[in-house]
Amino acid sequence: MTDDQTFLSVRGLSVRFRTEDGPVQAVENLSFDLTRGTTLGIVGESGSGKSVTSLSVLGLHDPARTTVEGSIMLDGTELVGASEAVLRGLRGRRMAMVFQDALTALSPYYSVGEQIAETYRRHTGGGRSRSRARAVELLGRVGIPSPERRVDDYPHQFSGGMRQRVMIAMALTCDPELLIADEPTTALDVTVQAQILELLAGLQAEFGTSIVLITHDLGVIAGCADDVLVMYAGRCVEHGPVEEVLTRPQHPYTAGLLRSVPRIRSDVDQPLLPVPGNPPSLLGGLPPGCSFRPRCDSPGLVGSGACGTERPELSGPDGHRAACHLTREQRGALTDLLPLTEI
Repeated sequence: MTDDQTFLSVRGLSVRFRTEDGPVQAVENLSFDLTRGTTLGIVGESGSGKSVTSLSVLGLHDPARTTVEGSIMLDGTELVGASEAVLRGLRGRRMAMVFQDALTALSPYYSVGEQIAETYRRHTGGGRSRSRARAVELLGRVGIPSPERRVDDYPHQFSGGMRQRVMIAMALTCDPELLIADEPTTALDVTVQAQILELLAGLQAEFGTSIVLITHDLGVIAGCADDVLVMYAGRCVEHGPVEEVLTRPQHPYTAGLLRSVPRIRSDVDQPLLPVPGNPPSLLGGLPPGCSFRPRCDSPGLVGSGACGTERPELSGPDGHRAACHLTREQRGALTDLLPLTEI
């Protein structure tokens, strides 16, 4: 159920790739809503389906080898099955994406100013002088020093943090209402990460942008997101308000992610506790039962025999839901397994 404030609504999204080795079910039956002006954080290990989901929203999968099912509504417009002309009209103007690894996402053959200006010309029909002025304006807005001079520089002439700012500037060219940021702080220094996140928060406050923030860093989620969606093996295993999920997790996988976060305290000796094992292969589909069962290591919290035979569905009160066969009391005990310090 959506309301007037819901800008992005995803229902029953499933994405399957055709490969030489067989079908890969990358995302299965995923649903969530994003309210205007808020941030949804999506977390999970590599291969859990985070980026596949974001690319589905923008319609960037190759239709020759990808099957996308379900519904993706952007302010009332259905994106699944939409024509390329409709998607091109929405990309850049109403929805945009900050891709992983800005160095490979930016073309090395064109200056950063040309790449920003091209987006502006395509969507607004503005002339070259106006497009260049817009590029300079955006570079200044995202904190690039001397934008009038740097607009003619090439991506390799920028540091990693500055290239990430260029990517954000390009995504903001037409002031989109939806911004998807896919690992925007990966491989950046901590101080630069803070600057990038502060920039995104400031832009959201100024323009009321809805943001989907994809990251491995739970600290980033804790500081930036309103709601968080935890993905595992292509499915949502927990979803709810960020404070609820990070302080009272209802799924053993979420608790495992929280236990694996490094903490530095001289008065508490807490070893790093990684989630054991590896994520399952998505090739050919998952076996029956809970996909996290082989890695579940919550002491004394083993669920019923249904863990090995029935796929758990999302359930829980007050908008905080988890896909787990543990009882409500057992889920509550997961909090006792968390470290003593906060993220």
